[in-house]
Amino acid sequence: MMDQPSALELVTAVKEFIEKHAMPQLSGHTAFHARVAANALGIVARELEFGPRSNAEEHARLEALLGIKGSLDELNRELCRRIRTGDIGVSTAGLGDHMRSTTIDKVGIDQPTYSGFKAAQKRP
Repeated sequence: MMDQPSALELVTAVKEFIEKHAMPQLSGHTAFHARVAANALGIVARELEFGPRSNAEEHARLEALLGIKGSLDELNRELCRRIRTGDIGVSTAGLGDHMRSTTIDKVGIDQPTYSGFKAAQKRP
């Protein structure tokens, strides 16, 4: 069975080709679009690499916080419902930690060079 290269390896190879070979040959609007494409592929690569762990950790936190089982989407909808109705609020134990951890994971996938990202990772 041929299972190489992985999706992550393919996405990374295309991103590197765009950045190292195509972009230096481009200018103006086309260069801008190539940079956008390379950035999008970077997000996809990070999602493939870090998304499963991030989602599993978010899922576990939500089950503990809400006291119920469900899919990640169902649990997020329930969290939103409880926040909206006032059943959960800023004083709810674990909510702040969950929101902070989830946000840091999402920023790490979407914008890992964001200026506050490294500082946020270091804060307890």
